Amino acid sequence: MIGPIEGLLSTLDLTDTGARTSEDIFTGPSQWMPLGRVFGGQVLAQSVTAAMRTVPDERTVHSMHGYFLRPGDVNLPITFSVDRIHDGRSFSTRRTQAYQDGVPILSMIASFQDGDTGLNHQIEMPDDMPEPDSLPTTADILGHIDHDAARYWSAERAFDMRHIPSSIYLTVDGERTAHQAVWMKAIGTLPDDPNLHRAALAYASDYSILEPVMRAHGVAWAKPGLKIASLDHAMWWHRFGRVDEWMLYVQDSPSAAGGRGLSRGSIFSRSGLLLASVAQEGMIRVPESA
Repeated sequence: MIGPIEGLLSTLDLTDTGARTSEDIFTGPSQWMPLGRVFGGQVLAQSVTAAMRTVPDERTVHSMHGYFLRPGDVNLPITFSVDRIHDGRSFSTRRTQAYQDGVPILSMIASFQDGDTGLNHQIEMPDDMPEPDSLPTTADILGHIDHDAARYWSAERAFDMRHIPSSIYLTVDGERTAHQAVWMKAIGTLPDDPNLHRAALAYASDYSILEPVMRAHGVAWAKPGLKIASLDHAMWWHRFGRVDEWMLYVQDSPSAAGGRGLSRGSIFSRSGLLLASVAQEGMIRVPESA
């Protein structure tokens, strides 16, 4: 058994197979998950990492847009093919396809840019948030429950997640509102590689992004028969920040309709820098009450 941080680092340490067609080929492992499906944030982060391996170090990822095509199997490794679509004077574009059993499970396009100066502004971080140390941990909430998902979420995830106003793991307490915030950080210190932190931020961005849709309708993760699947995921990296320091993930949902829900998020450093913006649409099917 390895710890959560070691597992995260191992997952993002892709193998260059040396194979070349018209694309670069990498392979990576799948992390165990309680329901047997690959965590979406994992394959997003691995796909970004694969693309990073084909771009000069001075060009950093600033955006990605991905579609989840099929559920991944945690018992199988993943093959990543990277198409070097374009290299311009300032920008590079890459397409990554993630495969299991010869079929794609995720298709992503990412863009990279040389460092540049220019206009600079950002939205302000909310200033009325409680400090993370004042909030219960996931282990505080779920640690007493004898269930694979509860054990994984409370003790085996690589990130500490603390909800504002409260978690929706078991129940949705308080006002039915389509917004929330989550303090999050890696549970241990990560290496100083900036690209590792960028990829890990993509990983963590998928944990709770659809929860504002659920909170608005009083739907907890523990609801029997609930079916949720990410459909697409977009992310923009604005400024660098370390994921092993506290970050505030402010989230809202502008719409839910047709069995789908859309959520948006802004990720701030503890000092108030806007690190990234996120948007995701997901399938959310809630069984009718008996």
